[in-house]
Amino acid sequence: MKKNRLGYSDLYVSEVALGCMSLGTDEQKAKKIIDQALDAGINYLDTADLYDQGVNESIVGGALKGRRDKVVLATKVGNHLKDDGSWFWDPSKSYIKNQVKESLRRLNTDYIDLYQLHGGTIKDPIDETIEAFEELKQDGIIRYYGISSIRPNVIREYIYRSSIVSVMMQYSLLDRRPEEEILDLLAENQISVVARGPVAKGMLSKQAINKVEEKGKDGYLDYTYSELKHIAEGLSNKAKDKNQSINSLALQYILHHEAVSSAVVGASSVTQLQENMQAMNEKELSADDYGELQALTKANQYDKHR
Repeated sequence: MKKNRLGYSDLYVSEVALGCMSLGTDEQKAKKIIDQALDAGINYLDTADLYDQGVNESIVGGALKGRRDKVVLATKVGNHLKDDGSWFWDPSKSYIKNQVKESLRRLNTDYIDLYQLHGGTIKDPIDETIEAFEELKQDGIIRYYGISSIRPNVIREYIYRSSIVSVMMQYSLLDRRPEEEILDLLAENQISVVARGPVAKGMLSKQAINKVEEKGKDGYLDYTYSELKHIAEGLSNKAKDKNQSINSLALQYILHHEAVSSAVVGASSVTQLQENMQAMNEKELSADDYGELQALTKANQYDKHR
């Protein structure tokens, strides 16, 4: 599988990453999915300390035993876990530096390739947060760091005040908000986008029409149910005309922009993973295809966190 450089770092990540949040807590089932992903050429795995209260990190760490050096391993921090399973937002230096020890233990590793702030607000002690990541980097505990955010005001602060190499953000044909003001800015600053939600809850997959019926009744972002139905039908027709899957159209669309290094796809089954992997073996979008997909959807914009 094609690999792209992550920002200015020396990390090269597969253009499709495995988002581990939906793996579940069945270790054997999760391991099969991870094994399949690695065998198919995925080298980038993304988890977080919050997922299943740390269990997800433990499962990922166990599955990577004996081949840790073969993957780019990313996790996240900032959601302060409590004993009762609840959490609160905590981007403090002390929490980040303490929690990384727990992530390392669960992941069964002595370093993290990409450590990400799992959110962030403009009211955070941003300099203190950056200082924590920089110290972890200097100590060799993490190789690089990034943020996971869709907030334009927060993203800009980290662009100008930190040495992040990536921003994980929601980006898809149904959520084109990053295109208006964020993608070009990140590319100019040699910071990569890691796109989550590329198939929009399955509404941009081969089951698009069914998924719209299942998950789109109340709309999605600024789309109405009827608009979602129209898009699903349009994508189905275009996929047939091009002899290409909707998954392929959706993934190739977001990877078209130079800022995007990887699309993070979740998988709760091997079959689900295989659908997205097969999509990456299909032809890339032409300029005309790209324009047609844009015409089918909205150039929606961020209206909060300005």
